[in-house]
Amino acid sequence: MSVAITRTEAGVEGLVAPEPPRTAGRHPAVTFALRAIGPVLLLTTWYAATASGVLTEDVLAGPQDVVRTFAELWADGQLPEALRVSITRAGLGLVLGASTGLLLGVVSGFTRLGEELVDSSMQALRAIPFLALTSLFIVWFGIEEASKILLIGVACTFPMYINVASGVRNVDRKVVEAARSFGLGRLAVAREVVLPGALPSIFAGLRLSTTLSVIALIAAEEINVTAGLGYLMARATDYLRTDILALCVLLYAVIGLAADLTLRLAERVTMPWRRAVSIR
Repeated sequence: MSVAITRTEAGVEGLVAPEPPRTAGRHPAVTFALRAIGPVLLLTTWYAATASGVLTEDVLAGPQDVVRTFAELWADGQLPEALRVSITRAGLGLVLGASTGLLLGVVSGFTRLGEELVDSSMQALRAIPFLALTSLFIVWFGIEEASKILLIGVACTFPMYINVASGVRNVDRKVVEAARSFGLGRLAVAREVVLPGALPSIFAGLRLSTTLSVIALIAAEEINVTAGLGYLMARATDYLRTDILALCVLLYAVIGLAADLTLRLAERVTMPWRRAVSIR
């Protein structure tokens, strides 16, 4: 044994031992500052344009007016109630659409029969813009909450379906065959092997669906609303309140960003081995 070690050591004499690649860590404060540059520049430009009179109040209120309006609407309770209603609509529609897309995506991607039965219909329906369904949904489901939630659900179904079906098809078939050889049934293989293997695609579809849920929420809240951010915007339009309009637009963006950030954190927790490749 000692001779073997000596020969090995002699064989590598004069060679430089390889070192693992080192990545230069960046301080979190620097990362935060770099990410904040764009929003700060936009906010500064917006403030300068309104303060100098380039943008008048009837065109777009300044950020200071939006902040003041936010405080007023929050204090009298209008804004918290509007946020609760809008977030509930978007959340229920997202759950409905994402669940449907997940189920159909697994069925289509896991079996050839499922793909033949489901995929052609889904591809045909996916070509229909969900905004074109607004009038039909009003006729079918009325102007109550059902039509709004279903419209959001339809918008969220297709990106989830496409990503899940693709992710399931790309799962290593050797792993599936190994699981089947150990006696796992189709349902167990789908639950224990296929879905974990397709997690990256599932999260990608969920993030796209979340973005579309906010876009569809804006369209849904055009349907005879009496509560929510869409209702605030409708009233603000009647009185030409650009401060409220700008505030609602920003809140829609905040809802979408907060939901996306939550999903990114969940993705890191469930898949800690995945890290974005970046060049520093």
